[in-house]
Amino acid sequence: MPHRKYDKVLVINSGSSSLKFMIFSMLDENMLAKGMVERIGTPDANLIYSRTGDKKTEQLVSAENHGKALAVACKLLIDRERGVLKSLRQVQAIGHRVVHGGEQFKSAVEITEDVKAGIKKCSDLAPLHNPANLDGIIACETVFSGVPNIAVFDTAFHQSMPRHSYMYAVPLKYYEDYGIRKYGFHGTSHKFVAQAAAQYLNKPIEQLNLITCHMGNGGSIAAVRKGRVLDTTMGLTPLPGLIMGTRSGDIDPALIFFLAGKGLDLSTIENDLNKESGLKGINGIGSGDMRDTVHASEQGKAAAVNAIEMFGHRAALYIGGYYTLLGGADAIIFTGGIGENSSPARRSVISRLAAIGCKLDEVKNKACFGCQAVISTEDSKTPAIVIPTNEELMIARETYRLLIDNATAANTETKED
Repeated sequence: MPHRKYDKVLVINSGSSSLKFMIFSMLDENMLAKGMVERIGTPDANLIYSRTGDKKTEQLVSAENHGKALAVACKLLIDRERGVLKSLRQVQAIGHRVVHGGEQFKSAVEITEDVKAGIKKCSDLAPLHNPANLDGIIACETVFSGVPNIAVFDTAFHQSMPRHSYMYAVPLKYYEDYGIRKYGFHGTSHKFVAQAAAQYLNKPIEQLNLITCHMGNGGSIAAVRKGRVLDTTMGLTPLPGLIMGTRSGDIDPALIFFLAGKGLDLSTIENDLNKESGLKGINGIGSGDMRDTVHASEQGKAAAVNAIEMFGHRAALYIGGYYTLLGGADAIIFTGGIGENSSPARRSVISRLAAIGCKLDEVKNKACFGCQAVISTEDSKTPAIVIPTNEELMIARETYRLLIDNATAANTETKED
């Protein structure tokens, strides 16, 4: 049953120079409004905002830091004409996206001083994200005094991986001393679509084996056995695995030493692998966008054609491997910007999956753009299903669930006393 005490949940995704926000009514899981303050700390700070059902608006704002950015967002949420709240007191809980929880955080947690210290400790694993996530948390603690803040970690869903999946074959002291292991990312998205797939297939998630493919500018695949992750393609960092917009995905690690021997410094190599590789590096047009890659391939540009073939080859390699590890799959799920919207990219992947009983229905595939639909043939043993992700709603759900569970546990303890 819905719990009115925690009806209005604010979701915050705080980046290094941006703050995204959404407000949900959890009684019906309706998003009431969303927005983003971008270019925080510059004279060009910009607010983008829309209420559900209304057109998006933009305006320049003063936002020297994340606290000021949050204040701007809050002022708009209670605006008499464009707001969705009568008062900020209606915000009953705040869910925060936190990129890295290391091994310490295996699920969503209510934020305390110890939790903030743990998030800070994980900053060496996510130096571009965790400090910014903390900035958003601290800003919310100031503006919403007394309101519970919940951390929802991108890495948490993957913490069910067994040791033989997450360990690297490097000296054990690297793991013991530095925490070097596979962590995985996009966990909130993988969890959302896995649960949505179970609902779509009308089966308990505990009875399903799923291969979830989050494909956007960043991309990862997860093998989900009975609701728990068995393996995933991203590792210590978001760099390995699939070919992404600007990230290389899997490479021979000796490539780094080879390039260093040619005179390239480590910062240049790191930048090239993360920001100049992937589709951008191989499609011949210098864009990391799959839409641009598809357009160039349709114009006959050989490098772009090859880029899409490489993309499909790499994804199919992992899907086939995960199918084997799972002992078969009830469905393959496509989500993310590319997974939901690019029929050519999906075709490149699924055309390579006949051996595991997944065959593409060209008509259904072309018709599916940002919708939920089966895009494989009716006689496919392993169906391919497109399911739009909603990471913000998943964060709101995790926030709501944790607080309800905590309240229930507290009531039980009171009765027992």
